[in-house]
Amino acid sequence: MPARCMLTGAEPSFGKKVSHSHRRTSRRFDPNIQRKRYWLPSEGRYVRLRLSARAIKTIDRIGIEAAVARVRARGERV
Repeated sequence: MPARCMLTGAEPSFGKKVSHSHRRTSRRFDPNIQRKRYWLPSEGRYVRLRLSARAIKTIDRIGIEAAVARVRARGERV
């Protein structure tokens, strides 16, 4: 599965490692993706989402109903 957040769309970014001798090699910065289960009262069931840590904080702020609406607006299946 891709390291991508269902809510924010955060994906890996790419950059360079820089060693002590200053040689540069490619590296990848992965988002902090977690699998989290939420109770969705409107549907009477649990939904399991792949979220970044920032998205989990966003859900705490806006609520799960609004978050699921945003995920579905992006075209993701919940």
